[in-house]
Amino acid sequence: MTEGTEEKNPRPWKGGGKERKGHGKEERGRGSGGEAGTKKRLDAMSVGYFRRVSERLEEGFAEEEEKVLFVENVLSEVRGRALLVATDITGSVTLQRLLPLAGPSQVGEVLSELGGASGQEFKAASCDRCGGHVVETALRQVPRWTGQTLEASKESAEETEAEDCGILEAQALALSRVVTEDVTEFITHTHGSHVTRTLTHLLGGCLEPERSRTHPGGKMQKTSTQLVDFEAPLSFGPALKKLALSLMDHIHTCVTNAVASTVLQAMLAVCHRKRPKLCRKLTKGIVGYLTSLSAAPGVSPLLVFLKDQACSRLIEKVLQVSHKALLRDVYKNHLKGQLVNLAVHPIANFPVQRLTAASSGYKMFHSVFEELVEGLEAILAAGHMGVIVQLTDSCVDREEMQGRLLQCLLEAFHCAAPPSLQTFCLPLFLSLHTHEAYYGEQPAEGDTQRPLSNICYNGSRLVQSLAKFKDRSVLLNSLRLLPPSDLLTLGTDQSGSHVLQALLVSSSDKGRSKILRRLEGQYVQLACSRYGSRVLEAVWNSATVSQKQGIAQELAPSESVLRSDQFARHVWAKFGLTHFGKRRGQWLEIQTGQSKKRKMFSDILEKRSSVIVRGIVALTSDPTALRTP
Repeated sequence: MTEGTEEKNPRPWKGGGKERKGHGKEERGRGSGGEAGTKKRLDAMSVGYFRRVSERLEEGFAEEEEKVLFVENVLSEVRGRALLVATDITGSVTLQRLLPLAGPSQVGEVLSELGGASGQEFKAASCDRCGGHVVETALRQVPRWTGQTLEASKESAEETEAEDCGILEAQALALSRVVTEDVTEFITHTHGSHVTRTLTHLLGGCLEPERSRTHPGGKMQKTSTQLVDFEAPLSFGPALKKLALSLMDHIHTCVTNAVASTVLQAMLAVCHRKRPKLCRKLTKGIVGYLTSLSAAPGVSPLLVFLKDQACSRLIEKVLQVSHKALLRDVYKNHLKGQLVNLAVHPIANFPVQRLTAASSGYKMFHSVFEELVEGLEAILAAGHMGVIVQLTDSCVDREEMQGRLLQCLLEAFHCAAPPSLQTFCLPLFLSLHTHEAYYGEQPAEGDTQRPLSNICYNGSRLVQSLAKFKDRSVLLNSLRLLPPSDLLTLGTDQSGSHVLQALLVSSSDKGRSKILRRLEGQYVQLACSRYGSRVLEAVWNSATVSQKQGIAQELAPSESVLRSDQFARHVWAKFGLTHFGKRRGQWLEIQTGQSKKRKMFSDILEKRSSVIVRGIVALTSDPTALRTP
């Protein structure tokens, strides 16, 4: 979300002519953009030293004592010029690798030097394209030690450790004070905003996985956005609240500036997870501010902001973390009757997806559902499949709406009537084409079959969601009518393989047998496919013994082909096909035992689920039913 909207510092060396040569060397070598000519730079000898340190850190250490001594020696070279080293690209990379190996007092000392006596130097380090990464890395070390600080006993060694950790905690709070006092400078700066977001997560007691990159400014690798909780010091709570209120004091900047908006979004995510009362206050304040601004008579100002590139992302997060009352108020007073118009808009369709997901557990979802299904064909024509897929996902747990949604989808794809056309729905859903577009205008009776093609990602997601519905008969009937060649195409396609897997695994034993019979003769090709082999393995895990025996009988004669293929060799090993050919009885014994064990656990889980459901129903009808006397 952030990378696409952030401002990027121009790189002078990408210009042209003579100016490129001089500025390029200086900018690329040291420091942040715009100040390369006036900034102090590390001398060549120091740069060489830190480059060698970085290479040594990559090799690792055999003994703990050696590592401790090495870290202390390097940090002794950093003392007195931490800001200079941190804002140098080579020094920054070295510190980012070194700090995770350092102790709490050592990390605290580095932060103390970066902040200066008053802490005001934090701004220079945090808003530097190299120094910002060092500050973030230092902040990320806090969770390594806070648990020890909170549980420290009266023993002298542990008291010393707690004191060292206190230095690190104090520096984190010092940075928080500086950011809170000068919040606009931090949140509107590309690099400063990243430091502020990391600080927000730290104060809230939940950090994102570290962003991995080859060097500062390099291309970021994709990482999971799952937050990891840790026990934050008690002093972090008030600091988080002050920072949150400071952001709300500058709500205009957060709404209009795309970079600043990401900081407020991070604050909402943290508060939703750890401080729900503060989250309610923030979301109510944001919506109150947006709806108080002037707009055309009779038009909610929220409709204008939903179509704005920067503000719509903030509204998405607000909808995602809002409590029931606020969500209902936003829909009833601002969005009701406008969802289809918003869903076909290139920007506003994303907040509509968040609203659909957030409202799925409430009564208001009925109104949202009815509004969107009426405009299903218009949304499909606009190509905003995210709205349709999210609506389908939200209906997975709303059985009473599944039939209506499926019927509307069949009508939108022009295959609802006559009923015989419904058997062709699967290729249409997968390709996101109407019947006329896929098969041609007015096809001859019985001549509507054509090779499966144009399987797309969003079509695959749609069918996977529909496969979770209680009644899957329309999809399964359409799947059974596909010729074996199309089933092979589906199973070996990157997106289609997930569909075939979902339909096969969710089918009953009888229904799965019908599909597997149509796949006979295709198992070797499936096993030799990168995606088809995964389908086979997933089906194997849910298949009956007789179904496994049928698959094994077809695969066993092709031993040389399967064992020489990079994907099929795993299938050969997992299915135990060597045993199948040489010790058939033992193989059957093993498979029967596994099948019984799986069925036993399935029955246990099913019984537990039914007990939980009965308990929920009893508690809903009589809140005292489950109370202990």
